[in-house]
Amino acid sequence: MQKITITELNQKLAGFVGTINWYRHWTNLLAYTDGVKTLAESVGAFWLIDAIASWQIKPKVAKSDFQVWSLTVKQDQTATLQMQEDTGLTPVVTQQIAYTDFPVGVFRLWVEGSGRERVLLLPSEH
Repeated sequence: MQKITITELNQKLAGFVGTINWYRHWTNLLAYTDGVKTLAESVGAFWLIDAIASWQIKPKVAKSDFQVWSLTVKQDQTATLQMQEDTGLTPVVTQQIAYTDFPVGVFRLWVEGSGRERVLLLPSEH
């Protein structure tokens, strides 16, 4: 898999404005869109979908019908995954990631809905 920059990744995903297909995560805790599937395939980030899905069982996360997930990757390839209930608010979840080959920079995903109707999507797919 060829290493790409966060700018190249964002350009690749810019055309996703809605989805045709829904993919059910193996945990059955959420579904995800064509854009998220392309993201995961492009940079080997199915682990990111797994991480976000795994947090959905926590009551402090499950109560939120709108979640903003931010992955911040530093130059040393360490990362922080955070969830906020809206942009600009104090994080509800913070997870440190010791190593990732995800592109350096900040990348955001949203989770919308509740229960089995939760969907992980790119902000442009809203």
